[in-house]
Amino acid sequence: MTELLPEGLTTATLVLVLLAALTAGFVDAVVGGGGLIQLPALLLVPGISPVQALATNKLGSVFGTSTSALTYYRRVRPDLRTALPMAGLALASSFAGASVAALLPASVFKPVIVVALVGIGAFTVLRPALGEVTALRHTGRRHHGVAAALGLVIGFYDGILGPGTGSFLVFAMVSLLGYDFLNASAKAKIVNCATNLGALLFFVPHGSVFWGLGLLLGAANMVGGYLGARTATSRGSRFIRIAFLVVVTALIVRLGVDVWQENIGPRLG
Repeated sequence: MTELLPEGLTTATLVLVLLAALTAGFVDAVVGGGGLIQLPALLLVPGISPVQALATNKLGSVFGTSTSALTYYRRVRPDLRTALPMAGLALASSFAGASVAALLPASVFKPVIVVALVGIGAFTVLRPALGEVTALRHTGRRHHGVAAALGLVIGFYDGILGPGTGSFLVFAMVSLLGYDFLNASAKAKIVNCATNLGALLFFVPHGSVFWGLGLLLGAANMVGGYLGARTATSRGSRFIRIAFLVVVTALIVRLGVDVWQENIGPRLG
């Protein structure tokens, strides 16, 4: 069944969610991780289930990532020969991830993700020159093969769970492909748009999307995405690197709290 708005949604809650969506669009455009803000805000809506929140979040995010991807393209002109094939594979694998999301609880993945984020953050801090300039690690078929593998793996992750997908994409493109942070962010937005669309293609036929709320989120995401992309392109890789470390730290704290509450806290209690 297709619904426009959750029955329990009040004006005050809607304003809060839209402000969160605006902020999420900005953060997501700079370095990814906007879902860390937008999805928890959606879960505050009375009567909305986690699956409905995830599906509606994807609808709003498609508009935000599309806007930031277009803004980056106009200002940075990223190489589409890498980004578009990577995005196509990421779309398909995100759809696959969403189709099995209900079978595997998020609690299984969260401890691994926290450890990975700690490693990513430490690696970035210890290598201050990382991502300052583009110095490709590979060329030709090897470059495109690594990019394709990244699209498949991170796309599947976004479909099955999602937090920090944009940040994982940026880090992978910087560390494994050799792009600077600005070009990595530009390409990441194209791929992230595809992963959001792939998951959404699975959720829509199941009637999980609140279309009215999702479109309102999309409008807020578009404004935030446009502002975030313009800020990132004007300030460059150094600014994006700092923002990246801030978002990774926030992800570690948020997911770390979840791991504690779901796994460690109950045992101690």
